[in-house]
Amino acid sequence: MGMPRYAALRAAQTAISFFILVAIAFFLFRVMPGDPTAFLLESTRIHPETRLLLKQRLGLDRPLVEQFFIYIKNLFIGELGYSLYYGRPVTELIFSRRMVNTLVLVGTSTAAAIGIGLLLALTSARRYGSKVDSALTTFSMVTYSMPTFWLGMILIMVFAVRLRWFPVGGTVTAIKTHSNALEYLADYLWHMVLPFTVLTLIEIGYNYLIVRNTMVSLLQEDFVYLARAKGLSEGDVMRKHVFRAALPPFATIVGLQIAGIFTGAVMTETIFSWEGLGRLLYEAVSTRDYPLIQGIFMLILAAFLITNYVVDLLYAALDPRVRLR
Repeated sequence: MGMPRYAALRAAQTAISFFILVAIAFFLFRVMPGDPTAFLLESTRIHPETRLLLKQRLGLDRPLVEQFFIYIKNLFIGELGYSLYYGRPVTELIFSRRMVNTLVLVGTSTAAAIGIGLLLALTSARRYGSKVDSALTTFSMVTYSMPTFWLGMILIMVFAVRLRWFPVGGTVTAIKTHSNALEYLADYLWHMVLPFTVLTLIEIGYNYLIVRNTMVSLLQEDFVYLARAKGLSEGDVMRKHVFRAALPPFATIVGLQIAGIFTGAVMTETIFSWEGLGRLLYEAVSTRDYPLIQGIFMLILAAFLITNYVVDLLYAALDPRVRLR
């Protein structure tokens, strides 16, 4: 099968997967326990008829199948509905400053984790079995095993509460008036240090372990022995042969991490009160805001499916051993 036909087939499979998962998510979200009107009408003394009237106004009294077809129809015209809790269009809430904040925080931490992880993995593989290799592997396993919320709370306790080097949370200082853009940027980056550190440390260990273990296994392959027999230096063997051979499997991991940039870091953004998509998703789930949950879920789903599609094509191009079928 040629590449164009393979690309078209994978595109069709991606589109079908998207609509199947959207349908599953639609019904899954609506069987969640709890009543969304309970968060809109917080008083327990609200008359039942008032609550029923609100459900009718929001369309929650209709059969699930009817709600589903209305939702699919609106989806085709790009209408994601209104947030039940915020009373604003879902697209306005998603494609706002929150998305910018998530892209900045998660994007920079992912890029840093990929770069540092690759560098440490290359260093460790070149010194396989040495104390440096053991130290880097131990460090990566420890950071990768740390729960995100625990590491975040430790950093807050030490650097925000005790030492007072950084703020406890937020995106910028709420009570501060910034005189210019440079001052605003400095305040923004100051608030980003701790959540950036948490996400980077967690992801470094994952990237390191994947690449390092792949490279170590490749050191036992025949083509490595052949390269050394040709008189190539150990550095050239690692960079031109082992490292390049380890890239295709790592491309899948990188693709998933890039897709994860658009989903936000729910735990980290919530702990540090970072105004991003991750925290918005947490608030939507807490308030049973069905339209907002579905909108964020579709963004997450589209990001992962599209990235997976692109990675599949790149994988086939990078690795000639892959058969297109």
